[in-house]
Amino acid sequence: MKYANVILPLPLEDSYTYRIPPEMEKAVAPGCRAIVHFGKKRYYTAIVLSIHERPPEAGFETKELYALLDAAPVLRRPQLRFWEWIASYYLCKLGDVYKAALPSGLKLESETTVTCNPSFETALPLRPNEQTVLDAFAGKPKLTLSEVERKSGIRNVVPVISSLMARGAVEISEEMKQGFVPKKQAFVRLPELYHREEKLREAFSELKRAPKQEAMLICYLDISHALNPQLSKELSRKELLERSGYAPAVLEGLIKRGLLESYEKEVGRLQVPVCRLEQPASLTEAQRIAYNGILHAFKSKEVCLLHGVTSSGKTEIYTHLIDDVLKKGRQVLYLLPEIAITTQITGRLAKVFGDKLLVYHSKFSDNERVEVWNKLLYEKEARLILGVRSSLFLPFKDLGLIIVDEEHENSYKQQDPAPRYHARNAAIVLAGMHGAKTLLGSATPSIDSYYNATSGKYGLVRLTTRYADCLMPEITVVDIKELKRKKIMKDTLFSPLLVQKINEALENGEQAILFQNRRGFAPATECRDCGWAPRCINCDVSLTYHKHDNRLSCHYCGYSVQRIYTCPQCRGRDLKMSGFGTEKIEEEVGRLFPSARVERLDFDSARTRTGYERIIADFEKGKTHILIGTQMLSKGLDFGNVGVVGILNADSLMNFPDFRAHERAYQLMVQVSGRAGRREKQGTVVLQTSQPEHPLILMTQQFAYEEMVKLQLSERSLFRYPPYYRLITLVLRSRNEASLQEMSSLYADKLRTRLGERVLGPVSPPITRVQTFHVKHIVLKIEVTAAIAPVRELLDHIHTDMRQYPPFKQLLVHYDVDPV
Repeated sequence: MKYANVILPLPLEDSYTYRIPPEMEKAVAPGCRAIVHFGKKRYYTAIVLSIHERPPEAGFETKELYALLDAAPVLRRPQLRFWEWIASYYLCKLGDVYKAALPSGLKLESETTVTCNPSFETALPLRPNEQTVLDAFAGKPKLTLSEVERKSGIRNVVPVISSLMARGAVEISEEMKQGFVPKKQAFVRLPELYHREEKLREAFSELKRAPKQEAMLICYLDISHALNPQLSKELSRKELLERSGYAPAVLEGLIKRGLLESYEKEVGRLQVPVCRLEQPASLTEAQRIAYNGILHAFKSKEVCLLHGVTSSGKTEIYTHLIDDVLKKGRQVLYLLPEIAITTQITGRLAKVFGDKLLVYHSKFSDNERVEVWNKLLYEKEARLILGVRSSLFLPFKDLGLIIVDEEHENSYKQQDPAPRYHARNAAIVLAGMHGAKTLLGSATPSIDSYYNATSGKYGLVRLTTRYADCLMPEITVVDIKELKRKKIMKDTLFSPLLVQKINEALENGEQAILFQNRRGFAPATECRDCGWAPRCINCDVSLTYHKHDNRLSCHYCGYSVQRIYTCPQCRGRDLKMSGFGTEKIEEEVGRLFPSARVERLDFDSARTRTGYERIIADFEKGKTHILIGTQMLSKGLDFGNVGVVGILNADSLMNFPDFRAHERAYQLMVQVSGRAGRREKQGTVVLQTSQPEHPLILMTQQFAYEEMVKLQLSERSLFRYPPYYRLITLVLRSRNEASLQEMSSLYADKLRTRLGERVLGPVSPPITRVQTFHVKHIVLKIEVTAAIAPVRELLDHIHTDMRQYPPFKQLLVHYDVDPV
């Protein structure tokens, strides 16, 4: 008897053992998908991890594999090793990794469906909730559980369904959801009979009285070259109708006569760029030196850091390296931190690599992502994959190079749900498993990577001049505290200098970028009479006012209410809004520069893939004159006509309770500044702050990166922070604040008995309640030389020990390794 250990897409620690039916024994292999029965009624798509002949321990019932979905594995062996490393290092469950790694289209699972009994009658009156659920079935006798919840508006509908089942009003069953569906398209072809000249002549004779059909047939023969086997190509119905200009009825007439045949064919959803391919652009002398430096570094190091100033042409160097690797028949993964940047980079890479380029990110549909997966799994051609952090889980066959562009970005760290991995660090491990090299690139590298490069762990290559010897932008610091004291900036967000510089740029036909790392109109509202402020009912935060929909919203859980005009506490009407976000800037820009076309680039305005693409394309083409945005603007976008950049409030970036706050503030300010003057003319940056003499502001003004790193490293060494120590944060959450306080203190004490002063806490994070859960953190500072496996064993042991206390069952606990 053979058994299979399988991974389920659930937050479960281990694999589970199933019996392999005799008829499946030859077909099942590690990496295949199988449908398994798990729990009372649910079915899931499991991944076969291993096959063996060891029966489970006595007393355990072993279920059979229900069905096998694949004739060949959908995962490669290195992927399973990579999953195991992610689960081990980031202290999460293997099921969490599976859930994040595989596209939804490859994960079939059953869904509870509820069927209404049409003949149901009752003498007893129904409760209001029960009647509401039955009303949801109007016109549709069968609904999924999620559809019942949505239509009835009842959040937890299961108890109501159970009550109705007991009365015989409804029945429930499990049905498999549909997964990946190949896209099919209708094509037309000339029947084999009419490939003979005499038969084709007869056909045209028939069409003398049908001139439109005759013209369409001539059009088909002209486009498809059907009579020339060397040039012939397939022609879709859609293309024939568009090219001929005739109605579908004309085509149907040809098909009825048997002069054309219609057939369906599976086609890809991925758009292949159709253009004449170009050679990679020639490198400048400085770029050539950096390119050779990277190749030299790769001879002795697995990882190299390219520290190149903004607009130095790092992408051109990447293009040459990609070309080298693809010519060797190996694959390349090009990672970007934000979907917004993929829009711009895709066009540049497609001109050089054409259909060798594949793009993969969460704004693609499930079916599109499955097609990318299948191309990498089944095709042998060397490919360039451009994507965000989830691209690490694709089924690579032979990676030769991973490029992590803008490697300093904290968007590379997955926050929720698990696995909470850092894509940059995981990419280095993945490259090692494939015998590939990793190139990290940034104008403002993370202090961790820069420390590793300067200490000899990574190679280091510097690119200190901008492309075409453009000058770095001139940063002018404006003291807004002084301007407000003098009443010069009483009712405005803009200093006179910034207004002047934007006007000059617009008069010269240039564009402007305005940066404020906060969306919405105003982040806080307060009653001037009694001090009351609207706060989220689920989170410990004030509600942000969004003017476009006139609502107050929580940016943590999504809770929102209509704007409040009367204080519910004192009935006063003097409600003052304080602070400002991108919406308020947009309103003031419209007042100050009425003739300029203005756009916003933030989470609200660019929620969809097309939203991103339209905003960026319009700015690139010059249709938009002023672009206002959050940190999305700082992530490697290349605009050639930006004359001025305004940083409206530098203080909000620096004044944050985090040991990385100054590093991040410097990176954001320098990266946003780098959008200015990227061609012939020197750009201007106006940096507004109430702390003009702050050391970080002065370092930003002088682009003194090394000085900033030196200062930060001295502080981190003193207080035992990365890169000298590894941080692991235990996040404890509970709806019961008293239980959380008691259990987190006990948890920390137990850790302290084993780890001593390496344990900090429990401490309250800046936001103490999120989505109805109170939150506590326990921070572990572990030496970087220590292995993670013993730490995991210790944490597992103490976590198991904590389960003996009943209040601990009210807590949710997860680990965040290397938090950002």
